[in-house]
Amino acid sequence: MLSLYERIILAALVCLTVILFFIPVLKRVLIMARCRPAKRSGSLLRRFFYTLSRVFLQLCTLKNERPWTGAAHLLIFYGALAFDTMTINHVLEGYVDGFQFFGHSAAGRLFSASVDLFSITVLLGVIFFVIKRFLARPRAYNTGAGDSALIYLFIFLAVTSYLLFKMFSQAVHPGQDSWAFLSRWLADSLHLGRLPVPSLSFNLKVSYWLHALVVFSFIAYVPHSKYFHLFAGPVNLFFRKHQPSGSMLPLDLETAESFGAERATDFSWKDALDALACVECGRCQDVCPAFASGKALSPKMVILNLEKHLWAQYKNIKRSREDWPSLVPGVFTEEEIWACTTCGACLHVCPFDIEHPDKLLSLRQNLVLGQGRFPGELRSFFHNLETYGNPWGLPASRRVTLAAELGIKTLAENPGAEYLLWLGCFGCFDDRGRKIAEAMVKILLAGGLKFAVLGEEERCCGDSARRLGNEYLFQELARSNLKTLAGYNLKGLITFCPHGYNVFRNDYPALLEIQGDLTSEEKEKIRSLRIISHLELLADLLDRKRIILKSPLENPGTYTIHDSCYYGRHNGLLHQPRKILRAGLGEKLKELKNSGEHSFCCGAGGGLMWTEEKAGQRVNHLRSQEIIKNGSRLVATSCPFCLTMLQDGLRDKGAEEVRVMDVAEVVASVLRD
Repeated sequence: MLSLYERIILAALVCLTVILFFIPVLKRVLIMARCRPAKRSGSLLRRFFYTLSRVFLQLCTLKNERPWTGAAHLLIFYGALAFDTMTINHVLEGYVDGFQFFGHSAAGRLFSASVDLFSITVLLGVIFFVIKRFLARPRAYNTGAGDSALIYLFIFLAVTSYLLFKMFSQAVHPGQDSWAFLSRWLADSLHLGRLPVPSLSFNLKVSYWLHALVVFSFIAYVPHSKYFHLFAGPVNLFFRKHQPSGSMLPLDLETAESFGAERATDFSWKDALDALACVECGRCQDVCPAFASGKALSPKMVILNLEKHLWAQYKNIKRSREDWPSLVPGVFTEEEIWACTTCGACLHVCPFDIEHPDKLLSLRQNLVLGQGRFPGELRSFFHNLETYGNPWGLPASRRVTLAAELGIKTLAENPGAEYLLWLGCFGCFDDRGRKIAEAMVKILLAGGLKFAVLGEEERCCGDSARRLGNEYLFQELARSNLKTLAGYNLKGLITFCPHGYNVFRNDYPALLEIQGDLTSEEKEKIRSLRIISHLELLADLLDRKRIILKSPLENPGTYTIHDSCYYGRHNGLLHQPRKILRAGLGEKLKELKNSGEHSFCCGAGGGLMWTEEKAGQRVNHLRSQEIIKNGSRLVATSCPFCLTMLQDGLRDKGAEEVRVMDVAEVVASVLRD
């Protein structure tokens, strides 16, 4: 089809396109190489099949929060795969006239028909996104309008120039692509077959070059645009964190050269990859409670600002310079850093599993440990934890007094107990939390479990300290608790706080790798200790009929449930509370608008229970408004933090008639004697 000179030009264009494509890719690799190492190489087969399913089945975008967007993306994605294959065919056709993958067999005809079909689906997908971005204009799409417009234009031109070429190809070679229904219909409708042969040949060559130039230009532009997510996204999925989303890796405080992230190179290469893989869809921003309540934080902008900073510092990277500017306040503000509740909603909805909270927690660690900068109200909080082992600064003897009042022994008094009921700070020192503790004791006694509490030996689990950036204080508290737990022979630790559950199950085991004051036997004892949430325990006791409930309460109205972030989204405990509540309250559960995996945070996570919420609306007010709108007179929770925040929010909104109860309290109220 092409002359010798044209073939040489085409080969040169292909080489130039490859070079232009890979230069920005290599720059990305160099940026990541300058960041800290991160261990993401385990379970390669698991990673491979996870990525394969997420990408080729499009599970990354077919999520229930944006079904129409997912469907439109599906149309474009499979069309892109077909057009990528067709582009190779198009180049080869320049050297072999009439070349077609699979020849002129049924497979070849099917391929030609599929490309025509995908031409339609791709155009429909582009039309959808053009309307949504430039006419509907949702807040999530508040960046990259120019980039999006150029991408849509490139896709439109690639499809239309392909159809133009195939129309003339049909006219020059009638019947060659017998199943290419769209291009054949267009050629027939425009009567191209009536044109003189020289005119057809000329137009065929012009349309060939037009399509080639459009496609090559698009390929060269891709690494400079968010469309590069087509390549970076799957890589990011492959290297996703396999631990539960609420877990944190410990800092080795003895050997660490820096605490947290002060400069961009203090982030890991995976953090950099997160920034370079972002598609700017804004799903994270849509579900962020801080953003919804008018705070300075947008998880989307955290990632985009990090990406911009990495590119802005590329010259420093290239020269291996170390004098990178500080991230705060140059890139991030303290207001946005301290607004994150670590609820994980952003990570959960991200198509490419970008780990937004980890960036903010690293920044907090540097502010607290490296610079001594944190909200003023945390000064007394940190002091109380360090001195008294609880946030309120109350004497540890209160823990023993509570055990006596509850009629239960401590492990020191009953070392043969099989289970430890971890009362936690709320269960010991908060009046409302104590009622949950009383309910748990009543249920455990009814279930015949051999359990005890720690009493004065128990200290705060350290969750809030860790997520507020004070890794040193967290490790001190954890070290004390680990040493205490290692001194007893226990089957399991039962907690009725999701934050305690998460920190014991996901954070403490990783600490054992850097703990030097525990023997190997003590470490093994800790590893074998089963961490049991009260949701799992109650569901199990009901299944095994170890506890019997009365008939479901006569409830004149409906009830609803608020899923805690650290039980539900971070650790997948969503079925258990519903099962328990249906056993105790019947089938009149009326789900909240944001429920289950999409539950809306109460505002207390990430240690923000202990800070003042000054900017925008209060997060618990937004959740309380949703509960009021639901119309139920009872809302069940499974977290002392959530219970406190919702009670306060409902009271502030004048809805004190709505009762807030922990799941354990519901079960205890209908427990058969």
